[in-house]
Amino acid sequence: MEISKAEMASAATAANSAASSLSPVDLRGGEILVKALQAENVKYIWGYPGGAVLHIYDAFFKQNTIQHVLVRHEQAAVHAADGYARATGDVGVALVTSGPGLTNAVTGIATAYMDSIPMVIISGQVPTAAIGLDAFQECDTVGITRPIVKHNFLVKDARDMALIMKKAFHIARSGRPGPVVVDVPKDVSFNKVPYHGYPETVEMRSYNPVRKGHSGQIRKALQLLMAAKRPYIYTGGGVLLSNASAELRQLVDMLGYPVTNTLMGLGAYPATDPKFLGMLGMHGTWEANNAMQHSDVLLAVGARFDDRVIGNPKHFAQNERKIIHIDIDPSSISKRVKVDVPIVGDVKDVLIELIAMIKESGLKPDSHALGAWWSTIDGWRQRNCMKYDSENTEVIKPQKVIQTLYNMTKDADAYITSDVGQHHMWAAQYYKFNEPRRWINSGGLGTMGVGIPYAMGIKLAKPEAEVFCVTGEGSVQMCIQELSTCLQYNTPIKIVSLNNRYLGMVRQWQEIEYSGRYSHSYMDALPDFVKLAEAYGHVGMLIERPEDVEPALREARKLKDRTVFMDFRTDPTENVFPMVQAGKGITEMLLSPEDL
Repeated sequence: MEISKAEMASAATAANSAASSLSPVDLRGGEILVKALQAENVKYIWGYPGGAVLHIYDAFFKQNTIQHVLVRHEQAAVHAADGYARATGDVGVALVTSGPGLTNAVTGIATAYMDSIPMVIISGQVPTAAIGLDAFQECDTVGITRPIVKHNFLVKDARDMALIMKKAFHIARSGRPGPVVVDVPKDVSFNKVPYHGYPETVEMRSYNPVRKGHSGQIRKALQLLMAAKRPYIYTGGGVLLSNASAELRQLVDMLGYPVTNTLMGLGAYPATDPKFLGMLGMHGTWEANNAMQHSDVLLAVGARFDDRVIGNPKHFAQNERKIIHIDIDPSSISKRVKVDVPIVGDVKDVLIELIAMIKESGLKPDSHALGAWWSTIDGWRQRNCMKYDSENTEVIKPQKVIQTLYNMTKDADAYITSDVGQHHMWAAQYYKFNEPRRWINSGGLGTMGVGIPYAMGIKLAKPEAEVFCVTGEGSVQMCIQELSTCLQYNTPIKIVSLNNRYLGMVRQWQEIEYSGRYSHSYMDALPDFVKLAEAYGHVGMLIERPEDVEPALREARKLKDRTVFMDFRTDPTENVFPMVQAGKGITEMLLSPEDL
């Protein structure tokens, strides 16, 4: 059946009372699925066809409101949809076939799950009669994905398709967001059933996430915050996920308290504001980590006290402090660190109520104590823990590349994606993110290969923005085939590869922890990335001298309609500092090579 643009306008209201009085039309399960996506206002879907999803792909062929992007590997389909979701706040959607299609997508699903990204992944499945019989390209999708999804569904009847899709999108975007898998057997996508329209609302007795925080708990938090002598505001990715950056900025400005972001929270508060102490944690700043350890009242907002943030919990517990924790997920509260005032609720809603209470109460922070606290913090800042050999004229320092990129794009509409490794940390440390949803990275799972798919997903969503992928010669090869997708769908991204000829973070750990025994961390037999980029139809640049860094970046930016691969040959001996070693406390930091 033809699914046209004209139908799109009424898709979202097809199940209202007026429509219910009309005779239903018979549609195939795949057609109902596409109508559900249209009703959810899905604009892009990333996927790769296969036998089990051919009926769904046939339904896509008959519509013209959703653009399907054909990737070169299913992992990239999920990563691209993930990047789109992170940059826009919308639900990302991917489509893969059964068996290896689904198993190839698992890494992308787990990546989104660890960072609480709203996604719906549609997977094909063998016909219902063949499930459990080891059919060709069969796997237990529900079983395999259960630990790495917020929820999953196996659609057993095409008549359930519309309601299941409604539930999937509702679960993915509400509460603590996350990926939802919808597994569709081939016969279910083919069968014709009466279509009664897409549900306007959905109610699930077993799923009712709390949005509004408990007013009594918020009032307790207010009292603690106003009585604090050494207050600190510690924020994570939950601030971005709930679109609460404006409220966070208002709260910090009202109180004048120091603030930090986790790796996933960068951009929630402007990095150039003097109240921002930098990122905290394993590769955080000296001042951010010390403030965390020595505060007397800690306000944790949409963060989870993970191992990369607080280091050894016993070390963290050495200093007594009162902890207020705001999170929409009750299971995240007191999971690793016992808190004193738990507040379960949406970060945005809770901050709005807290700000209103502060205004209503007329209470003011202890200015004398706060001044002394800021003096202490300024003393920590004097350490200049981010210093490196910035004047080196012999070899390109990777930090210099990131700083140059920041200085050139700080006033532009720019998005930075990252793969995982040393370059990941240097991008987080030296690019000052002043706006939310501009820093797109795999913080929880730490997935190599996400950078290019993230970037091409964002470029489709934000065609007028500049999108840079910061990567390394190791990570970039994991999904480098997506350079083909970039050409086909005209997503001109800029790739900044910090090529040090090593798996840099592995080499760094081997230098520090394994007495320099570099076991399989050297990248031998690397391709000529310039020729490789050109083979894919793009522009390649080789940059080997420090004085050529800025001209290369400028030239790449001028090529607005081309994907440019910049192969920066950087210092192979450079390490990421500051650094907290495994098992150490967050103030037991290595600040430079001299500390080794």
